[in-house]
Amino acid sequence: MKPVFAAGLLLLLACIGAACVRNAMQWLSLLTLLVSGFTLWGRALGWPRKAMAAFALMLCLVSIRCGTGAILQPQRDDPSLLFSGNDRVVGVHLVGRVHADAAVRNGRCRTLLEVSRLNGRIRRGRTQLSLDPCNAPLLAGSWIEAEGELRRPQPSPHPLLPAVDERLARSGSWSCLRTDAIRVLRRDWTPLADSRRTIAQRFVNTAGPQEGGLLAALVLGGGQVALPQNLRDGFRVAGLSHALAASGFHLSVLLGSALACTRSFAMPWRIASGSGSMALFLALAGAQASVVRAVLMGAAALVIGESGHRSRQLGVLLVTLVVMLLAHPAWGRSIGFQLSAAATAGLLISAAPLEQRLVQCLPQPLDRLAPALAIALAALFWTLPLQLLHFGAAPLYAVLSNLLAAPLLAPLTLVAMALAVIVLLLPAPLSAAVLPWLSWPAQKLSWLLISLVHWISQWPWAQLLTGPVHPLLVMLLSLGLLPWLLPGSTRLRCRSMLLLLLVVCSQIGFQLRDDLVRVEQWGRQWLVLRHRGRAAMVSSHGDALSCRIAKRLSQGLGHRHLDWIAVLDPVGIEQQTCWTALAHTLQAEQSGRSSLSPGQRLQSDGLSLGVVDHQGRLLDVRFGARVKRLRRKDLSPIETDHLGVDEAAY
Repeated sequence: MKPVFAAGLLLLLACIGAACVRNAMQWLSLLTLLVSGFTLWGRALGWPRKAMAAFALMLCLVSIRCGTGAILQPQRDDPSLLFSGNDRVVGVHLVGRVHADAAVRNGRCRTLLEVSRLNGRIRRGRTQLSLDPCNAPLLAGSWIEAEGELRRPQPSPHPLLPAVDERLARSGSWSCLRTDAIRVLRRDWTPLADSRRTIAQRFVNTAGPQEGGLLAALVLGGGQVALPQNLRDGFRVAGLSHALAASGFHLSVLLGSALACTRSFAMPWRIASGSGSMALFLALAGAQASVVRAVLMGAAALVIGESGHRSRQLGVLLVTLVVMLLAHPAWGRSIGFQLSAAATAGLLISAAPLEQRLVQCLPQPLDRLAPALAIALAALFWTLPLQLLHFGAAPLYAVLSNLLAAPLLAPLTLVAMALAVIVLLLPAPLSAAVLPWLSWPAQKLSWLLISLVHWISQWPWAQLLTGPVHPLLVMLLSLGLLPWLLPGSTRLRCRSMLLLLLVVCSQIGFQLRDDLVRVEQWGRQWLVLRHRGRAAMVSSHGDALSCRIAKRLSQGLGHRHLDWIAVLDPVGIEQQTCWTALAHTLQAEQSGRSSLSPGQRLQSDGLSLGVVDHQGRLLDVRFGARVKRLRRKDLSPIETDHLGVDEAAY
């Protein structure tokens, strides 16, 4: 390994590690890893002592910069500083500017608000505005005046559920404003937001929410388009989520087409064409971590290639990632940044060796699929540890779905971007007249891709649910996969199989244990009983929100279907489909009367629920050989002893 590359890799590990660590044990692990790598590589490469001392100082400075920069803190005049002590609600009068468009969902609008004045005083900071009822979308750049309750964001009651406070902190907000009325004062000129909104609206109006939403996402990224939830879920289960996220794939299609069209022109024109396409992509998709990474790498490759030199793409990737993390350390905690960096590294390191192996192994007619298969396999295995760490799930048919979708994605992306340019350049009446005709082929391709995604996502075991995976197991999994992904490491593959087997057996043992998980949020309670890889659930409420959270808990814990669900509340007709999709048996109250009488039990092998007293105020649950008695009103255990629930493990 070359000294410069080894130094860059250590700097990258220091940046990402310092940005992601959260406690003393993780800091100790990071320090041990850095010191070991620094010592081994320094001795192996024969670095002089002065060079090692200088680089050790650089590692410390980089770690300090990324570690402190990743800790997000409110500004001096942030609205959250109004809270004193344990106060969670404060009445305020606020004037601010809408940061991003907010669509109407379930009669509510929710967006970030850049605060200008708070209770008559000048303030600087952001807060999340929640308007209920909301009759019309809120547009970016609108100045509004509102009165309401300023609240602290609610932390997540369980690691498997969304953490509102952490999500808002990453957006620079540490408070939430709830109100039922606002007054729009004026609206600033926002050309970028207006352009994005125009593209999305024209595509959706022309092709519908499914096909039009997909075309808009290929241009703007799924984060800026209100896609139907079933479409997002389908792409995620099929292993094609990257198609909906603005990333290097979309830029490579746009930049490659621009350079192909200008290859006969002089070098300044080619550079101008490539720079213009990258600037357009950055403006429309926004400065997301994956977009910035793709643009920086594309710019470096363009300049190096046009100057007549050969770019070392892996070195460019290392420099790009280190520069990004030094400039914005909080990106190190971004899941999108991590997945983008891992997938790109996989393509640069493993795609070519995998292609050579596949060409040798595949029969003659199928060896033409080797390049596409190598790309899909490299991206999948390099991102697999991150998928298991963050989601506890992985798509089983990702390689096949990417292979089938590849012929559709590239032309769809190119056509969608061309249509977006037409929408922006032509007058509104003219573009509205010609867009249905010009977009007809794209609509058919979109329909074909969506049909393919929904078809694959319905296959048996389309998604492997592993449940929460401990970070230590993820690290061991990564070490076990490296000999299979790095060229020239064939001697270590037999040993790595033992490591991979250890990881699999440890995770299976963790999933097979008897356990009880209790979650409480918004006055609702859920109880998950687990025994030998199966599970059942008790829910205090039967509304749609309770069912969505129950589904998230079930799948997050690694259970595709539950043996049974007991809902201590009536379940409406509209919610029946949601609940019955989660479990083989559903028991719910009817007309205020429990479906279980004293002495009756709802049970499956090793899991059961029963009513203890005649008033129905006490329940007992059994999971394996363990029995717990609960209060029916809040599903809390009566005993004060430890339940054996190791929620920290999740």
